[in-house]
Amino acid sequence: MTEPLDRTSFTYTIVIPVFNSEPIVGDTIDRVVETFTEAGLRYELILVNDGSSDGSWQVISERAARLGNVVALNLMRNYGQHYANLAGFTEAGGDYVITMDDDLQNPPDQALVLIDAAMVGHEVVFGQFEQKAAGGIRRLGSKLIGVMNSRIFGKPADLVVSNFRILRRDVVDRIVASRTTYPYITGQALLFSGDRANVLVRHDPRPIGKSTYSMVRILRLVLTILFSYSSWPLRAAATLGFAISGLSFLLGGFLVVRGLVRDSVVPGWTSTMVLVALFSGFIIALISMIGEYVVRTLQTVSTQEPFHVVQRVGR
Repeated sequence: MTEPLDRTSFTYTIVIPVFNSEPIVGDTIDRVVETFTEAGLRYELILVNDGSSDGSWQVISERAARLGNVVALNLMRNYGQHYANLAGFTEAGGDYVITMDDDLQNPPDQALVLIDAAMVGHEVVFGQFEQKAAGGIRRLGSKLIGVMNSRIFGKPADLVVSNFRILRRDVVDRIVASRTTYPYITGQALLFSGDRANVLVRHDPRPIGKSTYSMVRILRLVLTILFSYSSWPLRAAATLGFAISGLSFLLGGFLVVRGLVRDSVVPGWTSTMVLVALFSGFIIALISMIGEYVVRTLQTVSTQEPFHVVQRVGR
């Protein structure tokens, strides 16, 4: 068995997306700072305000101005958790990058558990919650997205993914270099790493307020995964198009035979219906195939910035 690496030999970047967490994000920052200071680890904490409508920016910018190893980024608007994580990745300078939530459901002391697991050589380590303290909608969404992670990103059946994870520097660099307009950090971590693992971590109930993880956010993430990382919707549409085209041929054949054996009540009806059915099927199939090429082309030439940082405090 390989001897574990010395965790004090590396630097760590903790990236925390912040969204409407004014009552609790200050405590989150304090506990992260306390945990890493007491462990004697070199670290930086990057907090990304993702368009919060409360006083979250004031809280994190004040901490960043006062604490030397804390950076606060203010995004132009609410882009979403994965965009906020990507913004943090572009600023990260650590040998390892840890992502966690802003509401203390990912206890900062459990980040040390992730670090110890990474020290045995894994490129990515996902926290597997001993007992997840989350609502029914979030659990349902996690299961749905888990199925998609397996089908689209090749997630092994025995691997449990979560947003509480540690990534080695080279994996983070590959994610940033991909410059996708629609980031999905979990899927990209799976795509750009070879050695992944799980480690059991604690998951605490949210001490203040309620989760902002709604069904609308889940559906947006599902659509992002489907249309940005998979050609399955287009292939399904193409399959349907070809099926309709085949049925059109059958219908056309039936109408031709019917027109030969018995007179049509309306002159020209048979030939018109055959042509409409035939060309409708072909059009659907062709549009589906063209759509496949359009999406691939857009993914290749897209260069727009996925997010915009309007304020930066710290370092």
